[in-house]
Amino acid sequence: MSRKKLQRFKENDANRNVVQAGKPIFETIKGNWNKVQFPIAQPIVVELACGRGEFTVGLAREYPQSNFIGVDIKGSRIWKGSTIAIQEGLDNVAFLRTQIQELDKYFDNGEISELWITFPDPFPREGDEKRRLTSGKFLDMYKPLIAIGGVVHFKTDNTGLFDYSLELLKSRQDVELLLFTNDFYQSPYRDEHHGIQTRYEKMFSEKGEKIKYLKFKFIG
Repeated sequence: MSRKKLQRFKENDANRNVVQAGKPIFETIKGNWNKVQFPIAQPIVVELACGRGEFTVGLAREYPQSNFIGVDIKGSRIWKGSTIAIQEGLDNVAFLRTQIQELDKYFDNGEISELWITFPDPFPREGDEKRRLTSGKFLDMYKPLIAIGGVVHFKTDNTGLFDYSLELLKSRQDVELLLFTNDFYQSPYRDEHHGIQTRYEKMFSEKGEKIKYLKFKFIG
């Protein structure tokens, strides 16, 4: 392991806005984010597969009236967002280092007000369908964690994953599809995101890829 990674891991251990294995809070955070992690109890917005945390931190800048949590398993990635949040004094930002399939171990029912799924691995092979973050397996896990009326956002450059997700959501009786577009930056929704882009979104957009976006909520 490189010295840079080791240093980043060491800083993650010290950074209060990183919740990970080895810290006492990691085992008791479920249902307690607004009690012990954030200084002000506010609606909780979670970004899955947050990578370096550009989107999580960007949203936190724009919406100080909410608390934001980026989730990723890569400690060297979340170190970046954690460090920026600390440098900017953003105390409404935190990062959870864990596998996304274990999300329900760290959030109580109804604890999340809004969920973002941003540019996840598309897992294009048919046998990998259950690993997609918009598969039925994951949707079933998200549903109880999201507060009544809470929304889920999904952005991707991958047409196959977007089409798969859209058709699956349309087929579910417990989902209300609020909007969708196959070309986000030519849609009326673009300004709602304040120009905030993930590293991957910027890279794909510069290559001419159209960004797909949809929003839905669970009902029933």
